[in-house]
Amino acid sequence: MEHFTTDFIVLLIGIFLLSGVLMTKLSARAGVPALILFMFLGMVLGSDISGLIYFSNAKIAQMVGVFALIIILFEGGLQTQWKHVRPVLGGSTVLATVGVLITTSVVAIAAYYVLDIGWLEAFLLGSIVGSTDAAAVFSVLSGQNIKQKLTSTLEAESGTNDPMAMFLTIVFIEWILMPDISAWSLAGMFLMQMGLGALFGFGLGYIASKTMNKIKLDASGLYAVLSAGFAIFIYSLTAVLGGSGLLAVYIAAMIIGNRELTHSHSIFSFHEGFAWLMQITMFVILGLLVFPSELAQWDLIWKGLVLSFILIAVARPIAVFVSTIFFPYTTKEKWFMSWAGLRGAVPIVLATFPMLAGIENSTLYFNVVFFIVLSSALLQGSTIPYVAKLLGLNGPPVPKRIHTLELVSMDRANAEMLEFEVSELSPFAGQLVQTIGLPEKTVISAIIRQGNLVMPTGGTKLQKQDILYILTAKEQVANVKLVLGEELMK
Repeated sequence: MEHFTTDFIVLLIGIFLLSGVLMTKLSARAGVPALILFMFLGMVLGSDISGLIYFSNAKIAQMVGVFALIIILFEGGLQTQWKHVRPVLGGSTVLATVGVLITTSVVAIAAYYVLDIGWLEAFLLGSIVGSTDAAAVFSVLSGQNIKQKLTSTLEAESGTNDPMAMFLTIVFIEWILMPDISAWSLAGMFLMQMGLGALFGFGLGYIASKTMNKIKLDASGLYAVLSAGFAIFIYSLTAVLGGSGLLAVYIAAMIIGNRELTHSHSIFSFHEGFAWLMQITMFVILGLLVFPSELAQWDLIWKGLVLSFILIAVARPIAVFVSTIFFPYTTKEKWFMSWAGLRGAVPIVLATFPMLAGIENSTLYFNVVFFIVLSSALLQGSTIPYVAKLLGLNGPPVPKRIHTLELVSMDRANAEMLEFEVSELSPFAGQLVQTIGLPEKTVISAIIRQGNLVMPTGGTKLQKQDILYILTAKEQVANVKLVLGEELMK
C-alpha cells in the first residue's frame, strides 16, 4: 500500500466501513453470521483475489485483534445483566474452564493423527480453537427469542473462556520453546492470571463506575470516551502486572453495567457502535491476513473438514455434557449449547501467537484454524435459531429496542430521567399512575406500550411490559428506586 496516496487510503477505509455496515443487513436476511461476510470482504480486498491490498503482518493483526476483543468483551459485559447470569454462573464458569480443557484435549488427539504432528503441537492447536468466541456468540444470539437461561449461559461462557484459551495457547508455545519448564510454574502462572484478572476486574470496575457517576464533564459524549478509556486501562494494567486482562475487562464491564450510571444510554449506545466498528475492522484485517490460494488445497480441505467435524460433533458435545453434569440443564438444552459453541475471531487471533513465536508449521496451524472458524460460523452460526426452534427452546419474543427516546442525566438541571419496565410479575401492573406512590418532584413523562407512545395521566392504567420514563429530581432518585424496587432498568 506504500504507493497509495493518503486520500486513496482514506477512500478505502470509507468503502470497507460502508460495506461492513451494509453487510450486516445482508447477513440478517441471508441468515449468515456477519463475521463471515467481513472476513470475505478482507479476502476479496487481499492480494490473492483483487490484488488491491497486500497484508501479511501478523503482529499488526494480533494487536488489532486484541484491541478489538477488549472493546467487544467490554460491550458484552455492559449488556450482561447480573440477575440473568447469577442462576447460571456455576454452569458457565465450568464450561469456560473445564469445558475448554476437554475441547482442547479432544481436538488435540484428533490433530495428532490427522496432521501428523507432535503432541505439544497438537495440544497447541487444540488450545487455539478451545474457546467459543464472544463476538460471534453475542452477535448471533442478539435479538433471538431463545430461552434466557441458555443465552445467559452461552454469553457468560464466551465472555470468560477466552482467558483460558489464551493461557493454554501461551503455555504450550512456551512448552515447545522450553521443554524443561515445570508444571508447578505453569500452575502458578494460571492461578496468578485468573486471580489477578478477577481481582482487578471487580476492583477497577467498582472504581470506574464510581468515577463515572461522580465526575462532572462538560459534554455527555465524554462519559462514553471515559468508559472506553477505563476498558483499555483495565486490560493493560492487569496484563502488565501478570493477570488476565480479558477476564478483568469482562468482569469490570459487568460491574459497571449493573450499576446505575450517569448518561448510561449514551455510554451503552457508544459501545454498541464501537464494538461493531471493531468487529468489522478485526474480521476484515484477519481476512486480509489469509491467502485463499493456500486454503484451496485438497490436503488442507479434507484435514480441516475432519477437524471441524470432530470439534463440532465430538469435542464440543463432550465438553458440554461433562461440564454441566451437576447443573440443571435438560438433554435438549445441552444439545443446543453444544451446537451453539461458535468459533470466531479469538481462535484466529490466537493462531497468530505461534507465527510470532516462530513455531514450526505455524502457517499450517493458522490456515487450519481459519478453515475451522469458517466452517463453524457457516454451519452453526446460520442454523442456531432453527436448532432452538427444532428443540423447542424458544422463549418469549424479544421486544424491539427503542431508539427514538434517549435517556439523559441532566447535571445542570439537577434532574434525572429513569427507565422502568413493568414486568410480568410486577405489582404495578393494572394500577393507576396516581396510585403508584412516587415521591414529590417526580413525574412519569412517557409510557412506551407495544412500540407506541402513550402520554400518561393520573388515570392511566399500567400494563405488563410497559416501559416508563420517569423524570425526577436528583435528590429523589434513591426514593424512586425504593418505590420501584429492583425492576428499575439499568
